[in-house]
Amino acid sequence: MASDAQKDLRAAWDDLISSLESARDAVDQPELMPAPPNDRNLAEGYRYLIGFVHSAVERAFHEDPVHPSFRNALSIVNRATIDNADAIYFYAPIDGREQTLIRGQAEDSREWRGETPPETGRKAPHYVIFETSAGVLAGDSGDLRELQPGVKTQTGRLDSGRIQVEADGSFEILLAPERPKNHTGNFISTLKVVSRPHPSDPDMPPERYANYVSGRQLFNDWEREDAIHLSIAQLAGQGTAAASYTPERAAAELRRCGELVRGQMHFWNAFWTILMGTHGPRPGGIPGVEFPRNSFNTINAASGATGGGMSTNLYAGGVFELESDEALIIENRIPKKPQYIGFQLGNLWGESIDYANTLGSLNGEQSHVDPDGVIRLVVAHRDPGVANWLDTTGQREGFLTPRWAYSETPPQEEWPRIRATKVPFAEIRKHLHESTPDFSPAERCEQIRIRQEHVQKRFRVF
Repeated sequence: MASDAQKDLRAAWDDLISSLESARDAVDQPELMPAPPNDRNLAEGYRYLIGFVHSAVERAFHEDPVHPSFRNALSIVNRATIDNADAIYFYAPIDGREQTLIRGQAEDSREWRGETPPETGRKAPHYVIFETSAGVLAGDSGDLRELQPGVKTQTGRLDSGRIQVEADGSFEILLAPERPKNHTGNFISTLKVVSRPHPSDPDMPPERYANYVSGRQLFNDWEREDAIHLSIAQLAGQGTAAASYTPERAAAELRRCGELVRGQMHFWNAFWTILMGTHGPRPGGIPGVEFPRNSFNTINAASGATGGGMSTNLYAGGVFELESDEALIIENRIPKKPQYIGFQLGNLWGESIDYANTLGSLNGEQSHVDPDGVIRLVVAHRDPGVANWLDTTGQREGFLTPRWAYSETPPQEEWPRIRATKVPFAEIRKHLHESTPDFSPAERCEQIRIRQEHVQKRFRVF
């Protein structure tokens, strides 16, 4: 006769499978607003789904705020949300009521302080940010209402422009509800007292304690910048053992695994289709922020209403729609230099276009800048023989996503300006600066080789 534990675990497994089937429906069922059902989108939709399965296994079964560890939130095996090709996305669960310590050791970080980096040798990532927040990670609920003000709360942040680094490159960051007396080092608050009630839980107290720390390591010079290995420990949990594993915990984690996959698939389909108007304006869209075709929406600062993102970023977006004999010329004008400049292509699921083996992205370091200070990019299905080519890999439609990171958001009149112009492929040169140099097949090969080596090193597992 089956034991109660056996019955409960089998029921939890059945619930997991049911949630995964509901997530699978988001690949091809019209009511769940998937990408258009052509053969390539369907194939990539299943890969996209499995990416969420990959991350949900780690999150459901291996999150422990008493014994936290950093994991990749997104990577080459689980791309989503128009992920930034220049980034390591990292996160760890925390208990914001306790003190937690992060440690790291960076290569040469002079660039963080506005100094000129050395001409040779290894360097730290171009830009690093840590953020603490209370609430679910974006998309977990499967419901766009999670974007309402007050559902999620950022309690603190610290970026590389302010991180105190020792002479040997080491640093520590204390996370705690309040800074301890006489503490003068790096600190991020894990507590924020809000002034208005939670929109769906008015009885929730105003004290919001962070349950996640997350962030980015952004790479500009893919040849010389190295990832920082980060460790994290809850001070009260150091030297203690985790509780024994139980059937009750296993059942809860099985169910959560499926719920995370379902939530992410349903949420982001609705996000792209309703809020961002990827396939045309919908009721509930955000005027001015909806994605136009072969153009860009209004540049906006990162916010909960637009899916969060890195809190120091300015974002814009659009959708390219190109036939085989067409191209898009992007002109990126930047009056005030940011800490970081990036441009990413994505498919209509929000997966980044392959950025290791093809040119799915270009950042400020990788881009040729014309004598007038403008970065002119070419989005096309085949190589136009110029340095700033972004490869659609044959996708007729896909996302256009520029990013600009500022530690302090500048006045709006100093924000970047970006525009796109659709042109015949044969006339690309007419729309570029007269000084634009040719870019040979050998140079393209070398450009890709550098990318392949860097991405493999960035996401190595040992």
